[in-house]
Amino acid sequence: MTSGLVAGDVAVVTGAASGIGLEIARLFHAHGASVVLADIDGDRAAAAAADLTDAVGRPGTAGGRVVGIACNVTDEASVQGAIDTAVRELGSLDVYVNNAGITRDASLRNLRAADFDAVIDVHLKGTWLGVKAASAVMREAGRGSIINMSSLSGKSGNPGQTNYSAAKAGIVGLTKAAAKELAHKGVRVNAIQPGLIRTAMTEAMPADVFAAREADIPMKRAGEPAEVAGAALFLASNLSSYMTGAVLEVGGGRLM
Repeated sequence: MTSGLVAGDVAVVTGAASGIGLEIARLFHAHGASVVLADIDGDRAAAAAADLTDAVGRPGTAGGRVVGIACNVTDEASVQGAIDTAVRELGSLDVYVNNAGITRDASLRNLRAADFDAVIDVHLKGTWLGVKAASAVMREAGRGSIINMSSLSGKSGNPGQTNYSAAKAGIVGLTKAAAKELAHKGVRVNAIQPGLIRTAMTEAMPADVFAAREADIPMKRAGEPAEVAGAALFLASNLSSYMTGAVLEVGGGRLM
């Protein structure tokens, strides 16, 4: 019998082949959940799922079943397919994490309309499609937790990221509106706003830029993906049973 904060639950995590999404899936699995790893790169998602499956039996791993699939979060049918996979192959849908994201950074003067559209589509439209499809299943069950990945960039705005900052701010509004619609059905909708997290994307920054951003953080360091995953686990579990429409900042004190 498995044990853990989400033991027996079924979760879908988008953008789960690497980075923060993979760490969320890993932690959910360690706490007893079955997980669908959904990613635009289906091969990488399948490989990551196989690795998590192999982890069963290691110390600290309670894990249920793990499935890796291709999913384009901007395509309604593809999002529905991820949810159908969870229900059909794993038995239910208890947690849905809208984590998939991209960046197309450029100054306002140089940002192309196509790159604005791409970022808005993946982050904002993709999150809306996930909330809509996941909540349709959860409201019938009378329970469920939806977790949307915003960013501190959506709180403060970042130069060179008018597209990304707008999308991440929009996710906060979407989260609160959906939370109000779904609360009476037992479905909770919350958001996480990570700050500077050490991922392949942020470590591609010039070293001096990364160091300057770390210096602005009260805790004087970048966060780790596992620290964002911890917040996601809290929101997925019954520890947050009386929380909806909340936005948790995971940023080492930046912008407090």
